[in-house]
Amino acid sequence: MRRKMTSISVILVVDSSIVENKREIQGISPCCLTQSILEVMPVLVVKDGPGPGTQVPAQLQRISIPLLSPTSDCTGKTVMGRVVHKGPLVSMGEDNYVLKTVIQEEDSQQNMSPEHSSINIILFGALAKDYSESVSQGDTLLVTGFTVGNSPTAQKDKLHACNLQLAGDDAWMYVWPSTVSSRASVSRKRTSPASTEVTKAAKVVKYTYVPLSDLTPGVVVNVYAVVTFFKQPFRTKGTDYCSTLKITDQSNKKVGCTIFCDKLEEHPKIFKMGDIIRLHRVKTQLFNGAISLLTSHGFSVVTFDGMVGSPVVPRTSSGSFKFGEEDCQVVEALRTWAANQSLVPAEPCVPLSAVQPKTYFDLTCQLLAKAPVDSSCTLLKVWDGSKCPHPLLDVFVEPNTLEGSPTLSKDMANLTANVLVYDNHVEVARQFKPGSYLRIYNLHAVPGASRLPSNDSGQSDQMGHLGFHLHGGTSYGRGLRVLPEDSPDILDLKRILETFSESDINDSSMFEVWSTPPESFERTCDHTVEQVSLAEVKSRGPPQMFHIQAQLKSYQPQRLYQSLKLFCHKCKTIRDVPDDVTVGGLFSEAQKDVGPCNNGYWTLVLPLPKEPPSESPSRTLTLLMSSQLMGKGKAKELIFLKGATLEETCRIASAYSNIVPVTSPQGTMTPMDLSAPFLFRGTKRYYGCKQCSQLKVGESLGEGVEVWDEKSVADALGVQLLQYGLLMKLELQDGTGSLEALLWRDAESFFHVSAEDAAADQEAQDRVQETMDRLCPPGSSTAERPWMDLCLSAYTVEENGQRRACYQICHTDTRGTNTHTHPHATPSDT
Repeated sequence: MRRKMTSISVILVVDSSIVENKREIQGISPCCLTQSILEVMPVLVVKDGPGPGTQVPAQLQRISIPLLSPTSDCTGKTVMGRVVHKGPLVSMGEDNYVLKTVIQEEDSQQNMSPEHSSINIILFGALAKDYSESVSQGDTLLVTGFTVGNSPTAQKDKLHACNLQLAGDDAWMYVWPSTVSSRASVSRKRTSPASTEVTKAAKVVKYTYVPLSDLTPGVVVNVYAVVTFFKQPFRTKGTDYCSTLKITDQSNKKVGCTIFCDKLEEHPKIFKMGDIIRLHRVKTQLFNGAISLLTSHGFSVVTFDGMVGSPVVPRTSSGSFKFGEEDCQVVEALRTWAANQSLVPAEPCVPLSAVQPKTYFDLTCQLLAKAPVDSSCTLLKVWDGSKCPHPLLDVFVEPNTLEGSPTLSKDMANLTANVLVYDNHVEVARQFKPGSYLRIYNLHAVPGASRLPSNDSGQSDQMGHLGFHLHGGTSYGRGLRVLPEDSPDILDLKRILETFSESDINDSSMFEVWSTPPESFERTCDHTVEQVSLAEVKSRGPPQMFHIQAQLKSYQPQRLYQSLKLFCHKCKTIRDVPDDVTVGGLFSEAQKDVGPCNNGYWTLVLPLPKEPPSESPSRTLTLLMSSQLMGKGKAKELIFLKGATLEETCRIASAYSNIVPVTSPQGTMTPMDLSAPFLFRGTKRYYGCKQCSQLKVGESLGEGVEVWDEKSVADALGVQLLQYGLLMKLELQDGTGSLEALLWRDAESFFHVSAEDAAADQEAQDRVQETMDRLCPPGSSTAERPWMDLCLSAYTVEENGQRRACYQICHTDTRGTNTHTHPHATPSDT
């Protein structure tokens, strides 16, 4: 016998009837009697006795729920209340369980709010499993051996700010059933066959179902019914999802039902009108003079297919639920009754082959691919194996956003329907996976389908085509959901789809049905000017802004590194970026200056060995650092380098922040010829304008400079910093003519590449090249090149006394796919 009550594993309460020979306990004190019984059966249920107080050991002291706090001393304390909510048993692994329950203090429930009188209890391990098997909602519970913690759900469930946690050998509890029933003692540590039989009896729960016509307000009931209308779950303004139903039964009473659940998957799995639903623990209420049902604590739901003759298979997300032969009989009876009452539409779903314009219908289909159109619209590409008699709208999307792959051959394009899903349905649709089977409710067949939210052009040739829209909102049950693989509703659909051969399904010639060439361009300006042809642009002349649509016929320079330029904002000159051969020659020329520097800088001279078989004389490498910066501990932030080759300078620049190559004519240190870079920062090189710079190098270098970057170094040296830019000439064409335009001012946004990065980074250079290759693929015809929506600026320049019109592309950048047949294009444009 254990000496301390706290060492007992679990107590689920005492039943004196388990002691067969009462004479064996005569003369034993109540406390010892309780302990003796617990040694045999540590999980017990109290059924009789004068009251709960007489069963609890005297040394335990009860504490009121409102008085609990994380700092409460729980040693020898108990908490007591009625079970108002019992959550599901959650398995976290082998013999590892978690269960959440809520108790409300009986003494205070009339006088205090749930925030004070009700508290969450979290049970762990075998105790959670025993509780799940032995306790029901409405039972009275007393717990001890608990710890008190802060409740993370207090703001959400409006219960006590703390919760009780029970785990291990010190945690135990008493349970007094709400009614005297066949439920008997249940033992976690069973020691006799009798206890095994008791366990089976304890698991049998008898539910009573109320006909809808017998419902009265203000009670919690269980019901079976047929679904006559339903709306898919939608997110409320809070954290819950809400769904609404209309149900009926053999009493012909029609009742509305509103369901609130935290998780989408906890809502009833209803696929069509006529499905059978079982609701446990729903509360009746009077609303607008009629009885309706609302979810309450402990709510659970199971649904069944309503088709007569189909298997009776429960549909639920619950890990555990009761379902027996009596339930099967109830479901079959409701199916037969509903079929005779014509409650279910004869054809709840319409195939694509029977769809008519301007109608609303339900569609059962398979999802082939999906893509976001914008924040309020998603495209679903679906099929059901039948061919719509009307031409279907073709929708273009960015191929890199399309999830799924081409599936149908080109001559079967009308088998694929493009469904545009809007607003509140977007969140649901984006969770779907290609290949899954869907049911879409209240889908609208729209003739002459209008344009996509983000694609305002190129669909004029599809104005007679049929599009499908799932509008926002939940009116008329509008919504969509995934059907399970074993659903009877998709058996016929599967058989139809399986008739298509693999050659049809994997035909890559369908690619253009799904996507478009991988690059196109859109205007980013907010001008409201009308789109015109290139012929109209040239006839109107400058100065004006135009919106055009054109293809790229050719471009210069073909070697894209030649498009990199250096630009002076002060004198407006543009010059080429010199190549390494030119810059290397400038460094070699500067090495001929071997005189000393007399600027008062700290100097380190490094003799360099002669490199055989060279016969050139030995060189010296001179590093100079500002004494002023050395005094501030920033000497390495700016280093002057003399006598180095271009390769040596780049190597040193990879390890230091700022390297300035210098010479020392007449013994005075000065930056090199500004035809070469005046500054090296890592892999980047910076140039100065010869015309606008006024070079200076003094000991009072950079007074007040906190951070040394290319701008602060240029200012300290008197250098006018040149900016990198991209300059290209593009020849544009449409069906009315061609026109040359420069790409300069907005070239960086056009390519989404910084010109400074392109000068130093091969990856950035490759992005520019890839963009041009997509706009003008080598060896391609005009018909294969994408159309671009461009903003064009027309202006006048004067050369040799002559004025002529020039054009520049502006406010345009890469947006993804947007290709289409241009109205001015002709077959000869190749």
